[in-house]
Amino acid sequence: MAPDNASRLPEADKVALRPEILATPPYRQGKPAAADAFKLSSNENPFPPLPGVIEAIAAETAINRYPDAAAFALRERLAARHDVDPAEIHVGSGSVALLAQFILAAATLGDEVVYSWRSFEAYPGLVTASGATSVPVPNTAAGGHDLDAIAAAITPRTRVVIVCSPNNPTGTTVTAADFERFMTQVPDSVLVLLDEAYAEFVRDAEAVNGLAIIGRHPNLVILRTFSKAYGLAGVRVGWALGAERLLDAARASAIPLSVTGIAQAAALASLEREAELLQRVDTIVERRSRVLAGLREQGWSVPESQANFVWLATGDETDAAAAVLAENGIIARAFSGSGIRVSVGEEESVEKLLAAAQLIVENLSAGHPDRRLERWCP
Repeated sequence: MAPDNASRLPEADKVALRPEILATPPYRQGKPAAADAFKLSSNENPFPPLPGVIEAIAAETAINRYPDAAAFALRERLAARHDVDPAEIHVGSGSVALLAQFILAAATLGDEVVYSWRSFEAYPGLVTASGATSVPVPNTAAGGHDLDAIAAAITPRTRVVIVCSPNNPTGTTVTAADFERFMTQVPDSVLVLLDEAYAEFVRDAEAVNGLAIIGRHPNLVILRTFSKAYGLAGVRVGWALGAERLLDAARASAIPLSVTGIAQAAALASLEREAELLQRVDTIVERRSRVLAGLREQGWSVPESQANFVWLATGDETDAAAAVLAENGIIARAFSGSGIRVSVGEEESVEKLLAAAQLIVENLSAGHPDRRLERWCP
């Protein structure tokens, strides 16, 4: 019988592995929820796929065959929509896979990758896997990108800069004006990745929109995904837009055939039904507004999220606050010592979340002068 755990294979300790990889925590997925709780830990779309999308997935029966490695039909559809050449579109198994490809293509041992922190928790691991060094730049007090500080952190060793807007996990955006000014400070030799996984949820007219600046900056690549607004997190498909030479480099570093035929069919069907899907996005945005308003009425200081989640900057009280949420049926994403990201989920979850948040205010404030709410809700 094969061993069921690594402890029965002590010889594995002799295998030489990269120490920086061993020291890097693996990506941690959002916790699942019990049947009577709401999983608000993974920024998933709470709506199921539309019937037409399900039918397109079901029609993909030739799974004994490899998919179209170039995802040409999907690239052609996206290229026509955005008035670019299909060669300027690259499809990957989610935007995180695309991030990995571009970082691998541009950075290696001795190079640096600059990004705001806190931001998407996969960034440090992706950089380490490439052999490069992370240069995290602290967020502003409001949880946003300090673009001037990011620009100042660029050195001759910098190969990639990542800008995440809306920022995960704080939900803040970079303005179009600030991004344009920032790009004038970035050397042409440095690849800039504009990570817009949550762009469809943005309602701030001043926020940067990568699709509106196509072709303006040769060193810029825009990253989008079907996982969030389009509700296809389970089939993994994302896309990038940029200069053909940059995309070819990412294609060369990609795992071949990683975007399944099912994922491509689901994405194409979703684009055909985009109007209805975006109505669902509007519903999530409206729920987000109610969540933000309810939290602020309780005294929380929360950033103006433009994504499908909100950020609670609970600091040292994060573990205690997350426990209160979990005890009351809200499974959120806690970043110990920093804060809690709570996705906007089902309609029924809104009041449950606000009730749990009120309990946090009461439980962590009453009778504990050293744990006053004002420490993290100024």
